[in-house]
Order: sequence, then structure tokens, then C-alpha cells
Amino acid sequence: MPRMTLRYRHRRDPQEALRMRLRDLAASRVRYGYRRLTVLLKREGWKVNAKRIYRLYTEEGLIVRTKRRKQRAQRQRIAQGSAVRPNQKWSMDFVAQRLVDGRWVRVLTVIDQFTRECLALFADVSLSGEKVAAALDKIVADRGAPQSITVDNGTEFASKAVDLWAYQSAVHLDFIRPGRPVENGYIESFNGKLRDECLNVEVFFSLADARHKLAIWFEDYNHRRPHSSLADRTPAEFAKLLSGGKDGDTAALENAARFPLSHRTTAAGNSSPTDPSSPLLLETIT
Repeated sequence: MPRMTLRYRHRRDPQEALRMRLRDLAASRVRYGYRRLTVLLKREGWKVNAKRIYRLYTEEGLIVRTKRRKQRAQRQRIAQGSAVRPNQKWSMDFVAQRLVDGRWVRVLTVIDQFTRECLALFADVSLSGEKVAAALDKIVADRGAPQSITVDNGTEFASKAVDLWAYQSAVHLDFIRPGRPVENGYIESFNGKLRDECLNVEVFFSLADARHKLAIWFEDYNHRRPHSSLADRTPAEFAKLLSGGKDGDTAALENAARFPLSHRTTAAGNSSPTDPSSPLLLETIT
């Protein structure tokens, strides 16, 4: 047998190695599409592009099936202003998840609209206005108060406790119109990622177990998950770039503020520099 044939037989096929790594990533990141998987492979040193990964992605049957949205008549929306610096505008909301014993757990989600950082995931069996105010106090102690927070018209956010906290902290509560969750699109988009990649994937046995798994996802989202609106940077990388006295490249800054436009009006004020993501995840709010 010719020497070249033997050498060819023993050579490892790089295409097969790439396929194996793609399958491993898709198995561990079950809700990631091919574009985000391409970013992760590039970070590991693979010389690939989105077109090649899409071909392998479809050949391996790794396509993520999503529910198709109903077609609706288009409505003209009024473009609203958006955050132009870190810690200027936050968004917060609630998501709910059922434990294996049937009990419900509520999770308070808070994000920075500009850097897309998740500032907190506070989980408890119930979250009153007083607990929301206590949670916000812990975030403000870690990174300073924002100029405004975009919220819906839920009873907790419209409570006297949260209103008093906002007055004492000089924070404007920017309430969206009833029945218009798109006006708080940043947090709606984030909650969709949280549910798609964590709540619908994990099984929660107890409140402590839910807090632990939320803390793991919190760390992964801020420090390892590439964000397409930040030029495939993680929120922590983008925040560090800004806090280091740099504005980042033009594409990152343009993309950071392009989607979605959620808030309505805000008052002028000073912003605080961004700090690392809040570690206050597993504490009980009392």
C-alpha cells in the first residue's frame, strides 16, 4: 500500500472533530442557535464562520424549534429614547416558576438597559413591595442608583414601599402603559432568555435549589453568554470596556442602544460607573 494512503488513513479528519465539538456545545447549550454557537467556537480557536456552522448545524439535526408567532397587522410605533450610558436606566419585572411539589416561586429580574447586565435575580415564594425595595437597596449599595427604572403597573411596583424607596433614592419610576409590555422590551427580551435557557430546562426541587440554579445561570449570562446586540461580547465584557475609560468600537455602541426602545421619559441626572455583577443572589429578602 502506498505511503501516502497510509498517512491519509491515520490523519484525523478536522471536519469530524468540529462536528463532535459542535454536538457537544449544542448538547450543553440546548437553546442556543447556530450564530451563538459560532461565537463560542471562535472563542475556542476554531477557524469557522456562520455559514459553515449553519451547514453542519442542519446536517446534524441540531435546529432549535421555536413556536411561530401569529401574524398581526402592523402598527406604527413611536420611537422612544434609550439609555446612552451605563447605570442610567434599569428595567425590572417578575417571572414565576413552579417547584416539583407544586409551589410557585417568583423571581425579581433587574437589568441595565445599556450594558444588558443582569443586576439581580431575587427568588422567593412571595415578593411584596417591601421585599422589592429591600432588593433594590442591595443593588444600589453595590453599584449606585440609576436615573430611572422602567416597570409595569403591577401592585408591587405601584406600592407605597417602592414609591417611598424611589423618592428617597431620587429614582424616577417609569411606568409603561397598561397592556403594553413592548414598552419594557429590554426586560421582556431578558425574561424570554431566562425562561428559555434556564426555567424551562432545569427542574427546581426547592427554593434553595432554585436560587442555586439561578445563580449559576446569572453568572453564565453575564460572563460567558455572547450577546448579539453587544457585538457578540458578554455584558460583563462590554461593561468593563466602558468602565476602563473606553467607549468600545462604533458597532458595539450603536448596537447597544438599538433594540428595543422601551422607556418613555426620564429626567436628567448623573450616572455611576458600572461595577461587576451583583453577587446578591442567594440571600433571602426580609
